[in-house]
Amino acid sequence: MKTKIRITKEFRFEMAHSLPNHKGLCKNIHGHSYTLSVTIIGEPNPKQDQADAGMVMDFGDLKTIVKGSIINKFDHALVIHKDVANSLMDELKHNFDKIIPVDYQPTSELLLIDFANSIISQIPNNVKLFSLKLRETATSVAEWYSDDN
Repeated sequence: MKTKIRITKEFRFEMAHSLPNHKGLCKNIHGHSYTLSVTIIGEPNPKQDQADAGMVMDFGDLKTIVKGSIINKFDHALVIHKDVANSLMDELKHNFDKIIPVDYQPTSELLLIDFANSIISQIPNNVKLFSLKLRETATSVAEWYSDDN
């Protein structure tokens, strides 16, 4: 009998951003302590003679993918829209090491789309990215589900 199982790995990182044209305080540069939950779905490997026997995917392999493409890049970075005035962008890059210009408003919602695309391109074919959950604050969460997309 084939059974689908979901596994989830959680990651924490610190990141600053600003939301140009926002009507409230979030238009200013500010930071959050984010929690990212990554859930994949698949069938446990039935081959007992393999290192990943009984696993949907090794948690360590999932950690390597997410840390390499998301956490190491975004942790302690300032993420801003690339259309910020050139003079400001030059000044930021001159004074800070981790400035990430993006071509989207760096909201939790759009960050999740970026993260999903990155993870999907790297996970093995025998598993599927099921969902992502990005907690920006203790009371604010954005979620992405593969079935919705």
